[in-house]
Amino acid sequence: MFPVTLYYFSPALIISSAFHGIINGSFIIFTLQFLLSIPFGRLFCGYICPAGGIQECAFLINDKIPKQNRKNYIKYGVWLIWISVIIIIYAKTGKIEYIDFFYETENGISVTNIYSYIIYYGIVLIIFIPCVIFGKRVFCRYFCWMAPFMVIGIKIRNIISLPGLHIIGDNEKCVSCGKCNQKCPMGLNIEEMIKTKEVKSMECIQCGVCIDECPQKA
Repeated sequence: MFPVTLYYFSPALIISSAFHGIINGSFIIFTLQFLLSIPFGRLFCGYICPAGGIQECAFLINDKIPKQNRKNYIKYGVWLIWISVIIIIYAKTGKIEYIDFFYETENGISVTNIYSYIIYYGIVLIIFIPCVIFGKRVFCRYFCWMAPFMVIGIKIRNIISLPGLHIIGDNEKCVSCGKCNQKCPMGLNIEEMIKTKEVKSMECIQCGVCIDECPQKA
């Protein structure tokens, strides 16, 4: 479905629509990602995101799991600059003219001509190639412009102590075999978090691989 939905995840099209005082499809999708992350965390990343699907295809070539490090913060810097530009443009526009969910699409479909396919395959390669070179979910970790929306939602949930979807564990069953750590596509230290009985990392995408891999069903 990525060729159909491409423009609804576009970080560029929302800027274009802001110049015209329009709330477009990607504006609405990003807002929903933020709001739905409060109860559901980063479920979108684990099960729905087309960029996640592209990266999982790369697992067949390189299944190395990079460790969490300071590079994880690159995406927040990118997001902060990008979101600041959007706010400034809407502020200078002065008003919102109307909502057009299908802005710049033909019959609601994103990729409908040769030029669009050039953009589409370029984006696919930008997502796919880093994962082939550096390992699992590298794009999610370092560059994804959508992840910060969901991270902020999870932080708000934690601050005001709302219930929300997350992985829990039984630390009495855990035998510290490390299989959860070895398989987590986001490189999280699941074994350490299970000692506190909950996996509440902002980088957890709720994929459940750690659950599937645990021989003790902890």
